[in-house]
Amino acid sequence: MKWIRVVLLFLFAALTVNLYSQDAVIKGYIYDTQNKPFHFANISVVDKSIGTASDRNGYFELKVPSDQDLTIEVSYISYETYNAKVNLKPGEVFELKVVLSEALNILPTTNVIAESDRHGGVVRLNPEISMKIPTIGGFEDILKSLPSVSSNNELSSQYNVRGGNFDENLVFVNDVEIFRPLLVRSGQQEGLSFINSDMVSAIVFSAGGFEAKYGDKMSSVLDIKYRKPTEFGGSVSASLLGTNVHLEGTSKNHLFRYNTGLRYKTTRYVLSSMDMQGKYDPTYLDFQTYLTYDFSDKFELSFLGNISSNTYSYVPTDRETSWGTLNEALKIMMYFEGQELDRFRNITGAFTGDYKVSKDLKLKFIASAYYTSEQESFDILGQYYLNELDKQLGSDNLGDSVANIGIGSYLNHARNYLDGYIVSLKHTGDYKTGNHNILWGAQCNVETFDYSVHEWNMIDSAGYSIGSYGYSDQALIPADRSIVPLYSTDIDQLDISSNRLSAYIQDSYVIDLDNSEFSIGGGLRFNYWDFNNEFLASPRLNIGYKPDWEHDMVFRFSTGLYHQQPFFKEVRRLDGSINHDIKAQSSYQIVMGSDYLFKAWNRPFKLVTEIYYKYMYNLIPYTIDNVRIRYYGENMATGYSAGIEAKVNGEFVPGTESWFSLAIMQTMEDIEGDFYTNKDSEGNVDTVYLGLIPRPTDQRVNFGIFFQDYIPNHETWQAYVNILFGTGLPVEKADSTPRFNAYRRVDLGISKQLKAEDKILKEGNPFRYFKSIWISLEAFNLLDINNEISYTYVTDIRGTDYGVPNYLTGRRINLKLIAKF
Repeated sequence: MKWIRVVLLFLFAALTVNLYSQDAVIKGYIYDTQNKPFHFANISVVDKSIGTASDRNGYFELKVPSDQDLTIEVSYISYETYNAKVNLKPGEVFELKVVLSEALNILPTTNVIAESDRHGGVVRLNPEISMKIPTIGGFEDILKSLPSVSSNNELSSQYNVRGGNFDENLVFVNDVEIFRPLLVRSGQQEGLSFINSDMVSAIVFSAGGFEAKYGDKMSSVLDIKYRKPTEFGGSVSASLLGTNVHLEGTSKNHLFRYNTGLRYKTTRYVLSSMDMQGKYDPTYLDFQTYLTYDFSDKFELSFLGNISSNTYSYVPTDRETSWGTLNEALKIMMYFEGQELDRFRNITGAFTGDYKVSKDLKLKFIASAYYTSEQESFDILGQYYLNELDKQLGSDNLGDSVANIGIGSYLNHARNYLDGYIVSLKHTGDYKTGNHNILWGAQCNVETFDYSVHEWNMIDSAGYSIGSYGYSDQALIPADRSIVPLYSTDIDQLDISSNRLSAYIQDSYVIDLDNSEFSIGGGLRFNYWDFNNEFLASPRLNIGYKPDWEHDMVFRFSTGLYHQQPFFKEVRRLDGSINHDIKAQSSYQIVMGSDYLFKAWNRPFKLVTEIYYKYMYNLIPYTIDNVRIRYYGENMATGYSAGIEAKVNGEFVPGTESWFSLAIMQTMEDIEGDFYTNKDSEGNVDTVYLGLIPRPTDQRVNFGIFFQDYIPNHETWQAYVNILFGTGLPVEKADSTPRFNAYRRVDLGISKQLKAEDKILKEGNPFRYFKSIWISLEAFNLLDINNEISYTYVTDIRGTDYGVPNYLTGRRINLKLIAKF
């Protein structure tokens, strides 16, 4: 492929640039006064974009420019900052041992920076953890064990937050909004997440009540920053699920930096553990680069680029599934003909200009473009035999089929195509004056979508075709009614072009009250969409207070209006028509929380609790099948979401971070005109209006654990376990089973470090050129639990409907090797 040649040429050029650079090196160790090493202490060069962090042993190594007067700064929260002035010769290696003392009196400005996340209610996560979690889905799995986040599909990188759906989450990488493919209907099709964990330097997540600067969606914000490298480095990883290659570095004068990754993924191995057997051939490719160039001390130009190609090919053969209860045990056997072929091509490009007018004023200008080309094509004929199983205890034939109670077939067809373009111009500003921090921004988006859908489904049960003709347009219904009707039909061609405008301004102010601290932030956000000519204003308010108590606690409160304008999928009604009068979904949110830092076993811990309430109006109801969301296309519901959450994280094992989280929530909605009828024996019809019903994302209890451990005195052996539990989600067609079974999953990883960063190997050893080498054994779905994602509905000879559960992946063992250089 032509673009792969370009990638390889670029990587070669980047490596060549590095070979001709020659800097000085500063290396050493960082300890506290009790000679304990600091993990993740910050080492930076003052007034330059150069820095690194210490490892578990307190060791660090940093390349710096030679023949310059530099100030090296070493810092760690709640400890005194260390400074050293150096001027090193080309190639010189300078060794440094730093001992940090606990800070007795922290200056107010330093304290404000350290406490800003606590006052703002955002979660800052360690990027290294994203590379340790045993995962199939991708980078976003680091979020799924947080209390506010839920997911019931390990194959998907998408997630729900506080009762919202996937489309209600904002994702930014270096201030550029990231979009996902729109036609994806199952986790198997998704492929690679946009975010490349090898390139990430910072992760910030907010589950609601976020500031005006982020946007208007109703659920969450994930704000990712890619790393600006300070020295040459890279990594290579390989497993049964694919291969990643990553390179980063700088030019000799440190003006040009590059951070680049190439990824290949295939899930063929894990998909083969599902009930649906066949030939799976998924291929996912992704290339990303982040380039920066400093034209001066004041102006920097950067480019973020991504090209991804996800192809999912599948030829089903057969399926056998047993389910039911002790009183009604059933088995279905299905045989298939046909195939599915889906292609998703995405390109993202963004140029960003950062201009530092002064120490207090920063301006940013971003021009970005996104293109998606999506194709969904399948013709699959399925024939099924539904059998009752022998359920008599003690029978020699227990569990065997004793009677056939249903036979039928179905045929699914689709030829769906989508081309979409989004071009964006964005400006943001940041001005600090006194205790004020004023932010503002404006953005213009031009969007175009060209969508062709030709999809139908026929169900034949016991020789009879079930359903209507399925056409929304009466002219399409055949005159000859002897033609076999279809269960559902969706045939349409549409083009949508529109423009969006948005702007915001916000101010945050910090007041020092003797030994306590009070912060308040307010903002106003505006947006306009010419598709429906709707103009909206969204006020936001955040308050934080840290009292002068013996215990280190922060209390916070946030509230605001969030108006989420419809996107491509929401404007289309179930009958295929376009609703030009559709309005934004709106949510009024109140979030209250506390943040408590404490020590246990003489190690640091943090307890975060939050309670929230969201009232939602102008809702557009929807249904979910696997990861496909289908909207009603009308603002015809009101609802709410309320819950309480708690998370405790810290060093349960010295030197490692682990956490436990628990969330209890409820989300309900009242859909206009939602009713059913009952008919008694005398023919009288009683109409029952449903009122408030659970939303499709109503997962009442969510529990997560991420735990790290190692063998004492043998720290090169480490283990990671990720445990998820979520109560069942509502089932759309729920005559007998109102909810799916609970989602339960345990993933385990065991790693051995073959080469440590501070270990120098002998000449001739091929591993001496690597900083570190890890080999890991991972067990996905360790307990081999059958988790349900959807149902396939079949009918027996008596006309009774049965929902056959579609299970997710079973247990699989994965071997992974990671080498950093």
